[in-house]
Amino acid sequence: MKVLLFNGSSRAAGCTFTALSIVAKALNEEGIETQIVQIGAKPVRDCIGCGQCKDKGKCIFDDDIVNEWIDMAKDADGFVFGTPVYYAHPTGRILSAMDRAFYAGGYAFTHKPAAVIASARRAGTTASLDAISKHLSISQMPVISSTYWNMVHGNTPEQVMQDAEGVETMHNLGKNLAWILKCIEAGKKVGIDVPATVHAERTNFIR
Repeated sequence: MKVLLFNGSSRAAGCTFTALSIVAKALNEEGIETQIVQIGAKPVRDCIGCGQCKDKGKCIFDDDIVNEWIDMAKDADGFVFGTPVYYAHPTGRILSAMDRAFYAGGYAFTHKPAAVIASARRAGTTASLDAISKHLSISQMPVISSTYWNMVHGNTPEQVMQDAEGVETMHNLGKNLAWILKCIEAGKKVGIDVPATVHAERTNFIR
């Protein structure tokens, strides 16, 4: 089993990476393979709502990391999405990347367990968690929780490691994700599969 951990920070080894590394270590201890995927510092396009991805299964824009994320997600069993906090919300790049990846390649994420984490110096973590958790809930993904909200505090990686409760929260998150992955795997072995999805209705509020 493999978990992809998406780092929404342009800093390859910053605070968000540090938090994701703690989660990855806990997963590795349970025999789960992990890979931390960097969003990088290059621009990421926003979704323009063109709808051309519906028939292609990928985004029409192929000049950034989004289609790469979709391809990687196809073979993954679970995910962790991490973001630093900018102006009390997630980074614009991870929001744009997740909007497009889930809209164009939602099939690669559906029914797979996932978690979101946020890293901040002080505030804005809960708003950030709320924003990127919505991608998971609309894709029928089991959302993994921990012993506190999935956040760490600190202005440097060293300060993050001093956030004892935050470190513990990341560790427990990894253990919980490993547990759910193993439960899903055990269920498949005895014939329990994902439920059939019904998409018969699409209504507007004026109807």
